[in-house]
Amino acid sequence: MVSRSLLFLPLLVLAFSPAFAQQPLRGEESGRHFCQQSVSFRLADKGRVLKRFRRFIGMWSDGAWDVRTCAALIVENVAANGIASILYIYGPMGPDQPGPGGVLRGTGIINDGALKFDDAKGDAFSFRPGLVDLDGEMTSPDGENYRSVFKQSF
Repeated sequence: MVSRSLLFLPLLVLAFSPAFAQQPLRGEESGRHFCQQSVSFRLADKGRVLKRFRRFIGMWSDGAWDVRTCAALIVENVAANGIASILYIYGPMGPDQPGPGGVLRGTGIINDGALKFDDAKGDAFSFRPGLVDLDGEMTSPDGENYRSVFKQSF
């Protein structure tokens, strides 16, 4: 009887260790349609994300870098080291407007209060929490800057 109890001891130690406790529980998978793109994702339980990173977790949409391009950002999770799991979605503003679109599923880093990442084209993105929204900035490889406000979606 004692030997069976000892088998479960390592599991109990693991379950209550700080490293395990910092891992956010994942919610159920969700799906949405942003910028003419369908995406599926899972948002972390905000209560299990470090307080300084919680503000980034969620869906942020209605961004527009220009009159033709829609953009959205989903921050699924942020680890204790500031590495964020993200989906960056872009596409035409409407179904009747042709244009490129896609979904970048990757990681970014939160440093000095801003979430930053680059895409494959060399565009650099930076997002900072505003009063209730995320203030986004995109810098193209040739140095052009664009700004947009991303609204929290529910």
